[in-house]
Amino acid sequence: MAIRAVRRVRTSARTPGRTRLWFDIATVLVIGTLFAVAWPTLHVTHQVPPAAQPFIAALAVFPLALVRVNPALGWAISAGAALLIALAIPHQPGNDLSFQVVHILVLFTLLFAVAVRAPMQIVLIAWISSSVLFGTTMSAGSSFAEAGFGWPLAMTGLVGFGLVVRWLVMSRQALVRQEEENELERARRTILEEKARIARDLHDVVAHHMSMVVVQAQTAPYRVADISPAARAEFEAIGGSAREALNEIRSMLGVLRSDGQLPEHAPQPTAADVVTMLDGARRAGMTVEWTIDGTLEAVPDTVGLALYRIVQESLSNVSRHAPGAAVTVAITVTPEAAEAVVGNDPTVAVVSSGADGSGIAGMRTRAESIGGVLAAGPRSDGGFQVYARLPIPTGSPAVVLPGAAH
Repeated sequence: MAIRAVRRVRTSARTPGRTRLWFDIATVLVIGTLFAVAWPTLHVTHQVPPAAQPFIAALAVFPLALVRVNPALGWAISAGAALLIALAIPHQPGNDLSFQVVHILVLFTLLFAVAVRAPMQIVLIAWISSSVLFGTTMSAGSSFAEAGFGWPLAMTGLVGFGLVVRWLVMSRQALVRQEEENELERARRTILEEKARIARDLHDVVAHHMSMVVVQAQTAPYRVADISPAARAEFEAIGGSAREALNEIRSMLGVLRSDGQLPEHAPQPTAADVVTMLDGARRAGMTVEWTIDGTLEAVPDTVGLALYRIVQESLSNVSRHAPGAAVTVAITVTPEAAEAVVGNDPTVAVVSSGADGSGIAGMRTRAESIGGVLAAGPRSDGGFQVYARLPIPTGSPAVVLPGAAH
């Protein structure tokens, strides 16, 4: 789940980059189209020398290039150019607009972008300035502007619509960010809980062996005849170091338990308990068949605990996400490793809405913590399969016997 969450965040980070690229391409095409319209038609609306026409058309159109990177600056340039054209360039007789329709479209677009993205102080300045600009320069002969408040009303409506879009976009972005943070937090908590669980299990295994070291070190001087004083002192030092290490392990575990991260101590299952668990699952109504090749009792405690938890979580996942499906469990124990394959057949009543992969992430963490590997994924027939290989440390016996089917 953690890997999936990180990939999703990375994908969401790449998607805006592609969106910006396509938006910039569309903006360039729009600017080119508007410029191709503004330049040839400028002499129809305004008395401009031919040599100056492309520059005036550029002032009307090119500020649109800033609509994404800096809409406030683009609006300021466009509004300033509109005021300059309205005051310095006479328009043709019969033309009631102080600047071109193309210029109006660009200015409206930039004002809308300011309302969506700029700080509220800039939005207020742009709204008032645009209302004053249009109210004072577009009042000659235009029936819409003759009312005196027509253009300011249009500006108000445009800015108001932009603010609504702004609120919707910000709400959506906040929701997406919250969902990503929640997913990452769930992944983090899953891993932390599994690591805490492993720490508890590790304590139980290590504490057992350390206790045996303490007992053996304490009783060795009495069990071994004719032991020298130096050897007796060495055994006492070994026992003292083992007791100190055991106390430190217990104190660290106590800190974790005081924070509510670990449950109280309980006897931990071993590989030999897997059969009991499978029997219990069958008695509970689950269709389970299993084969065991090797001696489960020969699996070391740490490896056996991981094996037990992985099979247990796999059965739990089947009951949650594929209720009623038949399950097969194959366990192989060799001197090198213990392997488990848990698969389930496809089922009509698949419950997938709650599957988030957290159980698989926990199983993978548990396997990797002892140097193993775990793979999980769908089968070609529509079922699901979990495979785990847990290495057995050198020197741990694992007697291979003929397999037993159940």
